[in-house]
Amino acid sequence: MMGKVAKLLKNQVEIGGIWRLMALSFLVGVVAGLGAIAFYYMLSASEHFFFDYLAGYRPLGAGGEPSLFHETDTPFNRWLLLILPAIGGLISGVIVFWLAPEAEGHGTDAAIDAYLRKSGEIRARVPIIKAITAAITIGSGGSAGREGPIAQIGASFGSLLGRWLKLSSQERRVLLAAGMGAGVGAIFHAPLAGSLFAAEVLYRELDLEYEVILPAVLSSIVAYAVFAMQFGWDSLFIMPAMKFTAPSQLLAYLVLALAVSLGSLLYVRTFYGVRDAFKRLHIPNHFKPAIGGLVVGAIGFFIPQTLGAGYGIIQEGLTGKVAIGLFVMVALGKIVTTSFSIGSGGSGGVFGPAVVIGGAIGGAVGVGMDQLFPAMGIQPGSFVLVGMAGFFAAAANTPISTIIMVSEMTGNYYLLVPAMWVCFIAYALSKNWTIYEKQLSSRLQAPAHMGEMMEAILQGMRVQEVVSCFDGRPVPTVLENTGAQRLIELFAESEKTSLPLVNDENKLIGTVDGRDLRSITARLDLCPIIVASDLAQTPAIVKPGDSLIIAIREMTAKGFDEAIVVSPDDEGTILAILSRSEIVSAYYDVLGRKLAAHSHRTPDSSNS
Repeated sequence: MMGKVAKLLKNQVEIGGIWRLMALSFLVGVVAGLGAIAFYYMLSASEHFFFDYLAGYRPLGAGGEPSLFHETDTPFNRWLLLILPAIGGLISGVIVFWLAPEAEGHGTDAAIDAYLRKSGEIRARVPIIKAITAAITIGSGGSAGREGPIAQIGASFGSLLGRWLKLSSQERRVLLAAGMGAGVGAIFHAPLAGSLFAAEVLYRELDLEYEVILPAVLSSIVAYAVFAMQFGWDSLFIMPAMKFTAPSQLLAYLVLALAVSLGSLLYVRTFYGVRDAFKRLHIPNHFKPAIGGLVVGAIGFFIPQTLGAGYGIIQEGLTGKVAIGLFVMVALGKIVTTSFSIGSGGSGGVFGPAVVIGGAIGGAVGVGMDQLFPAMGIQPGSFVLVGMAGFFAAAANTPISTIIMVSEMTGNYYLLVPAMWVCFIAYALSKNWTIYEKQLSSRLQAPAHMGEMMEAILQGMRVQEVVSCFDGRPVPTVLENTGAQRLIELFAESEKTSLPLVNDENKLIGTVDGRDLRSITARLDLCPIIVASDLAQTPAIVKPGDSLIIAIREMTAKGFDEAIVVSPDDEGTILAILSRSEIVSAYYDVLGRKLAAHSHRTPDSSNS
């Protein structure tokens, strides 16, 4: 009866914990949605000032996004495109390296690192600095994405809320991931994909942080609803109805999968090559984003579509005709401008540029295949959409969330078959590299899960698999009437810190802790009158079929480094002595084999 009551109370506590986590996830979603609204206003104001007011440049944006400011009468001055990214880079560089150096680069990687390695800890000032500097970087022409800063805004609030409420590191990490998913879901009009992205982006393998999914779904829904109430419920991009109705086109999509895989490799290697080159550059960090901005401006002068968010080329590709040459120039130019914008120390995300690069590659392949094989009835716009998905799935190793994300971003769910086809082929071809260098291969390698991993491994191993005393060798024991001097000699001969105490029938009656002998050696007058039974304590007892986690808990509860293995049929019959060091050795042996097998399946990626 008492057991049932205890179980009921435990279930009530667990249910209460779930509802508390859901309530906190709801709050994180509200803040992430408000943060997305604030960031969109900042970004729009920055773009309006730099592009429209100063340069008279008014690029086409995503069809589903509202324009917040009226156009000015400033005539277009192409020459200003040369220097605007450098000006923005200088401003953002000074702010970042003065106030929060960790705000440089793409924020999603920082959130991944905080989740996996820093117990969900993010400094409160980081998302604010990140949002300001990213708005300046993108608004002045830097090629960067919105998801980095908004992911850090949501993630940081989740982390901060966890600290305020003194939650456990696990709960704090869950709220961090929920905030990251909420921010991405809101800013890209993709609540389902945002929540799955938060669970999937942490690892290169097809491994999900399943504890994150439910809280992230709730927070992402709330964040999207808050954001959409302000800016509308349309998809990010507007595209005509397109369907997949010809299986023969899968051959053309296979070509696209190969193209986005190669493109993602070029993207990752260029990005980290530029990043590492700037790290070796011996000038103050404040000025590096300005130098990167000069390179960006030089490319943007000739190919303006590579500046800023660059969503206009995708919108045109989805709804109209774009020449294959322009698609190719934008794809290659965007790889370079993104690498110099963020790799030099500027702020912003890498998902937004990847969408543009992938869409441009898809458009180029679609137009090319349509010209080569007109009988296939290829619609280049569908290749733009699928290219967006395939490229990021390859670059970030996130095929599941990416498939859903581009469908939500475009409002088109009829191209799921070719999107799945391309994403999983591209993912399989691109597992050796990733744009998120803080990713780990799987949960198996996550420092945040080492305790869980140890418990899972020890739970699956039995005492009889580890102890080495089932080989017929006698177990060292102590008779209950053994004198103190003989006890000292026995412990000097043994490697154990405690020994089983037995009666004249060799049945277990207790254990003697060698540490108790210290008090005896200090009182020589007691040695002649002390016998082993005077030092008897309740032993830590396990059976051959018990798991190693039970053995560890038994040792901890009784305060010993050894447990006595007894017969399942008679607890007085001693079979072996199991030490804590044997358990640790067995654990690392199994863990080493698992890691070796995992490494054999998944070669380590290299970003540089």
